[in-house]
Amino acid sequence: MERPILNKGVPGSSTLVDVAKEIDVQTAGTGDQSRLVAAIVLAFSVDPAARWTYPAPESYLRHFPDLVRIFGRRAFECGTAHFMGDAQAAALWLPPGVQPDEEALMAHFQGTVPEQDQDTLFAVFEQMGQYHPDEPHWYLPLIGVDPAQQGKGYGSALLRHALRRCDEDGTPAYLESSNPKNIPLYQRHGFEVLGTIQVGSSPPITPMLRRAG
Repeated sequence: MERPILNKGVPGSSTLVDVAKEIDVQTAGTGDQSRLVAAIVLAFSVDPAARWTYPAPESYLRHFPDLVRIFGRRAFECGTAHFMGDAQAAALWLPPGVQPDEEALMAHFQGTVPEQDQDTLFAVFEQMGQYHPDEPHWYLPLIGVDPAQQGKGYGSALLRHALRRCDEDGTPAYLESSNPKNIPLYQRHGFEVLGTIQVGSSPPITPMLRRAG
């Protein structure tokens, strides 16, 4: 899944303020987890897939933070969770060979999503799995910018930081964009669309792959 970024801080696009140039990307420790989760929850509050899964505000605020923790837990364990400033923006990367805890994810959905909607949701995740590259790759399950801080270059800075390592290692990067507005941003950073995932009433999700430069 991917989350609203709406930042245009890359060459060839306009931006009101590119404050991210003055702020370093940091690696999160265990003490930073709550701040990063909060930033991603704010960012995803208008994400089509997140709000399709939890359309009611109370349900979203109750259950989505735990989903972020499950999806991104191994990024914190691997030292590949990054943020900027006071967690205005965060990206949770999984290195090659590391995947989210699928058993915990399924248990979370079974306990928080109405039973009549679970088959569709699980079918979406099944299709997502079919697009994951077989070769070793970096996976970006979650990236987001606090809506109050969007348009300042944070998203691009987080991407550049991680993609530099991908290029050094010669390793591709993979993500799923659940917000169509962010696809052009990813394309400017070298990601290419692999297809479209859509089941029943679900919003479209776009799997994207970037080959190492």
